[in-house]
Amino acid sequence: MEKAKTVTVVGAGYVGLSTAVALALLGSEVRVLDTNAARVEGLKRGEPPFYEPGLAESLAEAAPRLRYTTDPAEAYDGSEVAIVAVGTPPTPAGHADLRYLYQALETLAQHRVGLVVIKSTVPVGTNQEAKRILGPGVAVASNPEFLRQGQALSDTLYPERILVGAEEEWVFGVLERLYGPLVEQSFEELPWLPRPKALREAVARGYRVPLVRTGLESAELAKYAANAFLATRISFINEIANVAEAVGADIEEVVQAIGLDPRIGPHFFKAGLGYGGSCFPKDTRALAYLAKRGGYDFKLLRAVIEVNQAQRYRLVEKAEAVLGRLNGQTVVLLGLAFKPGTDDLREAPSLEIAEELLARGARVRATDPKALELAKQILDPRVETFTDPLEAVEGADAVLLVTEWPEYRALDWAEVKRRLRRAVVLDGRNALDPRAMEALGYVYQGIGRGRKLSELAL
Repeated sequence: MEKAKTVTVVGAGYVGLSTAVALALLGSEVRVLDTNAARVEGLKRGEPPFYEPGLAESLAEAAPRLRYTTDPAEAYDGSEVAIVAVGTPPTPAGHADLRYLYQALETLAQHRVGLVVIKSTVPVGTNQEAKRILGPGVAVASNPEFLRQGQALSDTLYPERILVGAEEEWVFGVLERLYGPLVEQSFEELPWLPRPKALREAVARGYRVPLVRTGLESAELAKYAANAFLATRISFINEIANVAEAVGADIEEVVQAIGLDPRIGPHFFKAGLGYGGSCFPKDTRALAYLAKRGGYDFKLLRAVIEVNQAQRYRLVEKAEAVLGRLNGQTVVLLGLAFKPGTDDLREAPSLEIAEELLARGARVRATDPKALELAKQILDPRVETFTDPLEAVEGADAVLLVTEWPEYRALDWAEVKRRLRRAVVLDGRNALDPRAMEALGYVYQGIGRGRKLSELAL
């Protein structure tokens, strides 16, 4: 089977659309199949369905090789490879909901596509079930993604590794040819999404992005293992930050000291409100469920999940400790998206923080540079929303920095103080300089930044 030039991508979410755009930029003819007619029509007009840096420009650049449709026959006719990138959201019990994946596979079984690549994050054994659904004559590969929202397209074009699980040797050959430009980094970098400097220099020295070959089950488990380990690092450093807060140490200094150990490193050691988004929460719960179903109690992972859930309430507890009873007090949330660079609100700490503040009687205001319109559809209607953060803080009693957008780092904090009724800033992302904030006259506390909560006073 020669290099696939016609590829169908099933699902136009973060993973699917990033994959489709990247392959089109590399020269493949790509059909994008999605059941959401409004999303498909918007894409035909060149309108991104969500915010992601560089996506709008890349859609325009790749437009000649991209087709969007809701019709499976149109999507699969003449296609050599189908890449399935549909959502696998969590069920109430915690395991992955595979209904959308199985619906896509049932439809695919009615069309002749020789290779089906599952990019969706799925429990171990799902690819074997896919083979059964698709029937003889169709090969299945597991090709999990390792993307960060806010950097999804950049991570697709400039990956740290590409993982392919398969059972047939020719499948590896097809995907090695399809992803060859990514492995070799032989394409011109995009002006709006430049190749990372370290990667550019490594490629000049002959470096190739690793394409890791595994079996189907190993690829499935590796995806969950990667996310679970990163989530563990986040929960660990948040626990250390909470200890630092109790004893008067500074978590930033602790991280600097331990991060220089090459066995540890500094990555994913940013203390704050914990992880959120579409991946870590559902994948950690799914892995814990998978282990339990297999008869193993994954105690460490259960603790990671519990720590993360508790961490998002730290700012509410701090606000009550500083302000006293929150009933009738006005609290402003700076940031709603689960992280900067995206408008995604899935598992965003801001949503639970807002609910808890309301439950304690506070008046809640909120603002976000990208997620505000979506948030209005989700938040309790009692939450007042503002496009201008300076308007949001007028007459408020406390500011809670929930998402570390650059816009909030760059705020005129002297002007913010003039507008506040009480100069209280609780920094849930350690995004601001404590000394600078205190020099302006703020009662300031981050997460584990060297001052005990009992030392703060208005």
